[in-house]
Amino acid sequence: MRDAELAAAQAYVRLLEATRAALAEPDDGPLYVPLLASPIAEADGALRQAGLRGNESRFFDLVRSLRPSMPGGH
Repeated sequence: MRDAELAAAQAYVRLLEATRAALAEPDDGPLYVPLLASPIAEADGALRQAGLRGNESRFFDLVRSLRPSMPGGH
C-alpha cells in the first residue's frame, strides 16, 4: 500500500468513526453534524491525492486491510 493510499484509507476510517460518534445520540446529532466538515474534507482530499476517486473497489479493499471487520470483507 502506497503512503497516499494508506492516508486515504485512514482518513476514511477517521470520518467513519467521527460520523458514528456524532450520530450515536439521535437527539444530539444535529448539533454535531457540522463537526464532520473537517473529516469529510480530509477524506476527500486524501482520496483525490491517492488517485482513488472513482475507484471504490480498490479503496474499500484498502480500508478492509486496515479494518477487517468492515462489511464486504473477503
